[in-house]
Amino acid sequence: MENYLEINRKLWNAKTDVHFGSDFYAVDAFLKGDTSLKEIELDLLGDIKGKRILHLQCHFGQDSLSLARMGAKVTGVDLSDQAIAKAKQMNEKLGLDAEFICCNVYDIDQHLNDEKFDIIFATYGTIGWLPELGRWAQLIAQHLQKDGKLVFVEFHPVIWAFDDHFTKIEYSYFNKEAIYEITEGTYTDRKAPLKNESYSWNHPLSEVFKSLLGNGLRIDHFDEYDYSPYDCFPKTVAMEKGYQIQGMEGNLPMVYSIIARHK
Repeated sequence: MENYLEINRKLWNAKTDVHFGSDFYAVDAFLKGDTSLKEIELDLLGDIKGKRILHLQCHFGQDSLSLARMGAKVTGVDLSDQAIAKAKQMNEKLGLDAEFICCNVYDIDQHLNDEKFDIIFATYGTIGWLPELGRWAQLIAQHLQKDGKLVFVEFHPVIWAFDDHFTKIEYSYFNKEAIYEITEGTYTDRKAPLKNESYSWNHPLSEVFKSLLGNGLRIDHFDEYDYSPYDCFPKTVAMEKGYQIQGMEGNLPMVYSIIARHK
């Protein structure tokens, strides 16, 4: 498993071009002024004008650039060199001043030195690519201003315990082992001609809380949501606020959110 980083980098490099051209990410509309941020995280962020924001696992930077459009000074980080290249291209095209770093999230201190941020931001499909959360939380605490906050929105670990079609529980809710898969297509186009290896990990809520609390942070906000703002799962039904799993409408937690600060 020592090569999981390169396997996942290859996976996300392959996904980037497909995602960039997809209706799901709607890049043309984004470049014309649409925000990519959703109501959940916008409510948690509040007024960010003039704030320094570190965006972890930013993919090709749409959310980073949306934050920059709102007046923040943003640094985005991602493992995929292809995604970071796209982010830099859009940043230049839009005339924004966001910065982007290509690195493993566990290595951000090698690039940021002692920089501190008002907000550290991570959303939707991030920590599942990390083997453990102790180092993740340590780095958040290290680079967060004393009066700053972590804004974290993530898909619920209950969702990742199901098989791909939500017919049975296939994986442990708990972080017992790496989940090795050969994936075909991607969530923006399940018929896309992609076939890649991947390594991922499920992180129960207890692991998330313990990692943050154990690194000197306190939980100021926690909430769970019975919908996903993204239509990124099979067998979904469109609801008033987002998407739920057909046949399980209202019965599954699909997303959760956390605000954490230094104690």
